[in-house]
This record gives sequence, structure tokens and C-alpha cells, in this order.
Amino acid sequence: MEDASMVGLMGRVTGTVGPGLVGEVIVRVRGGAEHFLAHPADGRSRITTGTVVMVVEHLPPRTVYVTAAYDG
Repeated sequence: MEDASMVGLMGRVTGTVGPGLVGEVIVRVRGGAEHFLAHPADGRSRITTGTVVMVVEHLPPRTVYVTAAYDG
């Protein structure tokens, strides 16, 4: 999947994302749901399990940089 088609997709954290951690998110793509390794887009946020996130960058094949989709 091309980088541009992943950017902007929403997902949910399934393994805490944060500095020094390789987290995990599940994103609906290609007619299903797939897991990706995840890092915080700003490099310092901690995003807990269950948080809805938005993909801001995709590094093929399975790595994404994410930010929380909603404040609070």
C-alpha cells in the first residue's frame, strides 16, 4: 500500500505507543483490519491502549507514525 493511501486513516492502539516503545495499532485497510508497528508522530507522546489514532506517516511495509485523533 502506498504511503499516501495510509495517511489520514484512523486506527486503535492495541499496544501502548510512546518514546522508547514500539507500540501497535490496528487499522482498517484493503477491506480488512491489519496490525502495524507504531511510534508517536511527535516523538514524545504516550498513547495508551484503546485510544483512537490517526496515521500521519507510513513507512512500508508495517510501520506507522500516529497521533491521538481526539483531544483529551
